[in-house]
Amino acid sequence: MNRKEATITQSSTAEMESSQDFGKDPVEVRDTDHYQQEYVEGFVDKWDELIDWDARYESEGDFFIELLKKRGAKRVLDVATGTGFHSVRLIEAGFEVCSVDGSAAMLAKAFENGRKRGHILRTIQADWRWLNQDVHASYDAVICLGNSFNHLFDERDRRKALAEFYAVLKHDGCLILDQRNYDSILDDGFSTKHKFYYCGHQVSAEPEYVDEGLARFRYTFPDDSVYYLNMCPIRRDYVRGLMQEVGFQKISTYADFEDEESTGTADFYIHVAEKKYYGAEDIQEDESLTAGEIEKS
Repeated sequence: MNRKEATITQSSTAEMESSQDFGKDPVEVRDTDHYQQEYVEGFVDKWDELIDWDARYESEGDFFIELLKKRGAKRVLDVATGTGFHSVRLIEAGFEVCSVDGSAAMLAKAFENGRKRGHILRTIQADWRWLNQDVHASYDAVICLGNSFNHLFDERDRRKALAEFYAVLKHDGCLILDQRNYDSILDDGFSTKHKFYYCGHQVSAEPEYVDEGLARFRYTFPDDSVYYLNMCPIRRDYVRGLMQEVGFQKISTYADFEDEESTGTADFYIHVAEKKYYGAEDIQEDESLTAGEIEKS
């Protein structure tokens, strides 16, 4: 291979790593496994522009840290590591963290981000539906953040993933899972405060197409590059119901880390599902919930 051919090959490879493929009709792509083709290296390299770690630290505060400490958690499995924001945040707060993601590119970026901050992340590439084939330990808590659960388009996949999360937890463990407020998007149209999530204000992240089975998000960056994610817009109460059916005993939901009054206009919901067994009397007498939680007994 001569120099010109090598240059063309390298250029083609770089283009493939930076380009997404949704086929002839992108809104028909409703496949759980397609996320592997969506998180191309070009998109992953820009993901932190969307997150804005410093702004996210400030807006989120110690919310997740306090949730975990309140439940006595020490070992945490971050199953949607992404570029590593929450894994690093929890390590710095003293938790023992194992970082899991289905995307090799995301895990590589997370590992790089961890090293820049003086941490060596323990990473595992795994599919949630077969999580316990690759994760051979039990944890006090599983976190699934960043709207990641909405990559699952098939109800069987969602049930299987939740069952795998349940199985990897210790007997009194908890699952913390978030999602966009798709109820509002489906019923009233899209709006966002960008106050807590996706704090990179120079990046646009908005749905280009929405129906009951698909929310196709368009991400536009300052250099005019554009990427997409196809997500399943599952509703809040549906997710809570699935958690209960899988076996979680008590599910509490927060709206943007704030009080219950903001439920209708929240950008995100955060569900905390307890594996620990609660009797009916225990749930009724539990006074530990804050005003920001919506109780399901």
